[in-house]
Amino acid sequence: MESSLQGTSDLTATDRLVSSVVDEAELASILSFTTHDGVELKYRYWPAKKAASGVKKSVVMFHRGHEHSARMAHLVNELELDECDFFAWDARGHGNSPGIRGSSPSFGTSVRDVQTFFDHLAVQHNVDVEQTIVLAQSVGAVLASTWVHDYAPNIRALVLASPAFSIKLYVPFAIPGLRALRKLKGNFFVNSYVKANLLTHDPERIASFENDPLIARAISVDMLLGLHDAAKRVVADAATITVPTQLLISGSDWVVRRNPQQKFFDRLGSECKEQHILPGFYHDTLGELTRGDTLMRIKRFVQCSFSQPHYAKELLNADKVGYFCAEAESLAAPLPKNSLQTRFWSFYRASLVFSSRFSAGIKLGIDTGFDSGSTLDYVYRNKPTGTNKFGELLDKNYLNSVGWKGIRQRRLNLEELLSIAMGKLQAQSRDVKLVDIAAGHGRYILSAIEQANVKPKSVLLRDYSDINVRDGNNLIKEKNLDSIVQFIKGDAFDKADLAALNPQPNLAVVSGLYELFSSNDMVSASLTGLSQSMEEGGYLIYTCQPWHPQLMLIARALTSHREGQAWVMRRRSQAEMDQLVAAAGFKKLEQRIDEMGIFSVSIAQKAD
Repeated sequence: MESSLQGTSDLTATDRLVSSVVDEAELASILSFTTHDGVELKYRYWPAKKAASGVKKSVVMFHRGHEHSARMAHLVNELELDECDFFAWDARGHGNSPGIRGSSPSFGTSVRDVQTFFDHLAVQHNVDVEQTIVLAQSVGAVLASTWVHDYAPNIRALVLASPAFSIKLYVPFAIPGLRALRKLKGNFFVNSYVKANLLTHDPERIASFENDPLIARAISVDMLLGLHDAAKRVVADAATITVPTQLLISGSDWVVRRNPQQKFFDRLGSECKEQHILPGFYHDTLGELTRGDTLMRIKRFVQCSFSQPHYAKELLNADKVGYFCAEAESLAAPLPKNSLQTRFWSFYRASLVFSSRFSAGIKLGIDTGFDSGSTLDYVYRNKPTGTNKFGELLDKNYLNSVGWKGIRQRRLNLEELLSIAMGKLQAQSRDVKLVDIAAGHGRYILSAIEQANVKPKSVLLRDYSDINVRDGNNLIKEKNLDSIVQFIKGDAFDKADLAALNPQPNLAVVSGLYELFSSNDMVSASLTGLSQSMEEGGYLIYTCQPWHPQLMLIARALTSHREGQAWVMRRRSQAEMDQLVAAAGFKKLEQRIDEMGIFSVSIAQKAD
């Protein structure tokens, strides 16, 4: 294989490019799919060369930054996976896809594009995600791993080649400098310093890179910073990724650092993972001159993954054993007496008490709990309030913390999925009967009802807090919605009570509740009770918090609504939350997540 890759004819490198790589790319059908915001992205499709024995199998490929799908076309023949359909997209702003070259509205938008691409492949090409291998390189590998982390797709396996978890910018303090310039200048573009001969030793690949008019040498600073932030998060939280994973690290990479790739591999939550360090390889791992042996390793891993029963790590007991259980226990453990950490957090708590004399939001958090329905309602209103200008400034800073920004985006995502669910019920000629089992003050539900084109026939709001029930009923009267909305006291974890809901709902909402309780037994009881009460084909909207950058601060400095106890959060990965929902009889349909990867909102349907 290796000799055939290097080529033996008397043609020039450019001539061989025209007769080989271009031919392989042109053998594909060039098709398109529409993103959530109406952009038509291009992709290539290579049908399997021979019928698969058994189920249909697919390989979906994601290219490097600056490049496009044709640059991966050679892999279709070289991998010799003839029973597999192959797909490869042109990301926004790359190749034949529209958009400013090297740019996207955000890195998170491009991650969502990956999900939309898979949704399209499932409908248009009958691609089964459970029978799909994802093969991605460099920036494409960060996109793919972020998608797996945030959306928890049940793919067969993941192959990552030189993921760009940390780009060598060769300028001291480059990232802080770019952030500062971004604030001053707005979005701007940075040209790649990398020459073709530092990407690969293959003369054909070098010539094709230098002569390819579709390669974009620039990248927007927004995408560069978004890539950096997402990569840092995914490396830190790689334990969330449990799918079988093969990692290929180029040994002489001029573009990305090895250490973050190694950390990612070490932290991976998959019970089936393998790493290969490739001596002498430059950054274009899948296009290196002596790639034959490496491609054989990929082929072996792919074939083995397909030959084994589909693997999905069991996470229903993640509250009792494993990474996230241990993380929560560590956060809850007392710090050594008189240690520097103890003194630091004692000072921090004292500063919050001092600030509460001036900031209305901080005072509310201390009085009712920073996770209370009252605090949540205050965060939704997002109006800095204080006893004076200093207090207003403190409150503004408090409301602009990363967690509260995520909460407000969660509300927008929830309202969007509520509208989608109500539209689905209307299309089925069914009256909307909505229940929220832990509504807080109910502001987000009432706001969504006001804005929705489809109005529910009945709305039942429930909460365990007398304060929330009282204030929620006042809000209902203020909005003149008492003809269709009822707010009562109820326990969101009482399985029998939920199973007896009347009227029988066909749309249920659980927002911001399960994140506050570590026990999966409690969550399972709640979801099972809801499932038993709901109409067949009804919809469930649920939230999850797979990531938070301030877990330590929250656990050591903030109090919860439970009688002043420390607010210690046990995170659930998206995969864990989805498994709990599936175990209760629901099938996940769609998901939204904020740019920071903190809060997700999903919609699922009760299985018939």
